[in-house]
Amino acid sequence: MQRFSLLLVLALLGSVSVTLAATPTDWPQWRGIDRDGQSHDEGLLTEWPAEGPPVVWKVDTIGDGYSSIAVCDGRIFTLGNVDGEGRVICLNEKDGSTLWSVHPPTETKLYKHGKGDGGRGTPTVDGDFVYAIGGGGDLTCLKAATGEVVWAKHLVGDFGGSVPGWGYSESPLIDGDHVIVTPGGDQGCVAALNKHTGSVVWRSTNVGDKAHYCSAALAAIHGVRQIVTFTGGRGSKRDPGDPPRVVGLDADTGKLLWSYDKSANRTANVSTPIVHGDTVFSASAYGTGGGLCRIKKADGGFEAEPVYFERSMQNHHGGMVLVDGYLYGTGSGTLICLDIETGKIAWQNRSAGKGSVACADGHIYLYGEKNQVALVEANPKEYVETGRFDVPKGEWPTWAHPVVANGKLYLRDMNSLTCYDVSAK
Repeated sequence: MQRFSLLLVLALLGSVSVTLAATPTDWPQWRGIDRDGQSHDEGLLTEWPAEGPPVVWKVDTIGDGYSSIAVCDGRIFTLGNVDGEGRVICLNEKDGSTLWSVHPPTETKLYKHGKGDGGRGTPTVDGDFVYAIGGGGDLTCLKAATGEVVWAKHLVGDFGGSVPGWGYSESPLIDGDHVIVTPGGDQGCVAALNKHTGSVVWRSTNVGDKAHYCSAALAAIHGVRQIVTFTGGRGSKRDPGDPPRVVGLDADTGKLLWSYDKSANRTANVSTPIVHGDTVFSASAYGTGGGLCRIKKADGGFEAEPVYFERSMQNHHGGMVLVDGYLYGTGSGTLICLDIETGKIAWQNRSAGKGSVACADGHIYLYGEKNQVALVEANPKEYVETGRFDVPKGEWPTWAHPVVANGKLYLRDMNSLTCYDVSAK
C-alpha cells in the first residue's frame, strides 16, 4: 500500500510515466498473448445457462468495424469508424467507457466498403505503445496510456502497397525492435519497420506479392526465426505470375526461405498459419481447404514438403487453434477437430456454424457469423457442447474474433461490444 501511494505521488509530480504491462491473462494482440488463439485464463465456467453468461456491460460507441480487441492492463483497444472518421479507440476494461479516441493522421479517406465499413485488423500493444492498421492502410503508433501519436505511416503512400479488395485486415506483429506489416507490392510484400520511428529496416524484395488479409506469425524453425504469412500472389487469373502462397521469411533480413501454395486461393487468404515444430498448417476457403507441409533443410536453404491435404478444412476467416495435437476451426459450415500429425478428422459438427474460434480453460469458444455462440470441450474423442446462446443480429455477419481475458468474454458486432462474465464463482 505504501509503495502504491509513493508511485501515485510520483506520478502526480510528473516523475514517472504510466506503463502498461500485460498480465498472463490479458490479450494484448491478435490471437492473444502468444498469438495462437489461446487464453491463459483458468477457473472459467464449464457450462453456460440457457440465456448465456451474464452481461457485465455493453457499449455501442466504437463505430463500424470488424476489428477485434486487445486487452492489456485494464484497457481495451480496437478500431472503428466514428462520426465520419476512422479511429483507434481505448476503453476502460471495467465498464467500457471511452478513455481516448484518436483519428490516425495518415487516414486520407474514411475506409468504407459495401460489405461493412471500418477497420479490420486488431491493435497490438507492446509496452507503452499500441500499433494499429486501418482498412485503408493508415499505420499508427500511439502511446497506449494517452493516445498521443508517436509516428504515423501509410502502407500505400509510404510503402507502395495497394489496398486489398476488402481492405487491409492485418494486425501488426512485434518482433523485438521491429513491427512487421504487409503493404504488398513490387518493393517487397512484407516490411519490417523500426517500431520506435516507423523507418524501414527491410523489405521482402524477392517476394513482391500482393497483400491479402492475413496477420503474420513468428516462429523458429530449425533454429531460424521466421515470419510466416499468406500473400495474395503476383499476377492475375489471365497472367498467374507467382501464385498466392504461404511464405516463410528470414525475420532478420526478409529473405524468402520457402513457400507453399496448395492451401491458398486468389480470392481471400485470411487465417494465420499454425506453426507446429518444423511443420506449418495453413488453410483457406473458396473450395480450397487446408494442408500441412514440413519445412526441411535443403541445398543450404529450406523447402516446404507437403505432408497431407484435407479439403474439408476450408477455414475462411475464423482462424484455428491447436490444442494437444488437435486443430479446431470451422470449415464451410462445420466445426472440425483434426489431428495435426495425420490430417485425420476426429469429428465435425454444425455447432454454431461457420465462425471464429478462441480457446480458454479447455474449451473452444465459437462465435458463429450468424450470431450464435457455442462453448465446446476441446475434446478430440467426441463433440461435447456445454453452452450456446444467441446474440442480437446486426446488418452484417459477425466476423470479429471472440476474446477471453481476465474472466471475461468479449464479442463485437460492428459498432457494439459486449462483455460477458465467464468466470466460475
